[in-house]
Amino acid sequence: MAETAFQTINISAPMERVYAIALDVEQYPDWAKDVKEATVRSRDAEGRPLEVEFRASALGRSTHYTLAYDYSQAPKVLGWKMLRGDIMRSIDGAYTFAECADGTVEVRYDLAIELVVPLPGFVKRRAEQRILNTVRELKVRSES
Repeated sequence: MAETAFQTINISAPMERVYAIALDVEQYPDWAKDVKEATVRSRDAEGRPLEVEFRASALGRSTHYTLAYDYSQAPKVLGWKMLRGDIMRSIDGAYTFAECADGTVEVRYDLAIELVVPLPGFVKRRAEQRILNTVRELKVRSES
């Protein structure tokens, strides 16, 4: 069974900037602490990443996974599903972007992960917090 988590944060930057940073997956290693490599394997007709291979830090080791991106609700939602992974059975996630009246952008980061091997609760919670840090790192990058 997949473990789910979400984080919501407000970012003081234009929506176009926040979305562009989230979409520029090749730059994730520059600002997302646990992402070590991101390689775009294919793009759509608009040049957006469709299939991306990642190498990331996870649970004290390096993990590899490939995500397929979904633009059916763009630019309000940037979603993804795992195609392949070494320690995960599945990864489903999305950034949801909403412009607020005060000029900020509310970003909700949803994630569902199913690991190949079950983990104790305290390890899962620690891993969840590291993963959810990505949205805080997106805020720092967008506001800089």
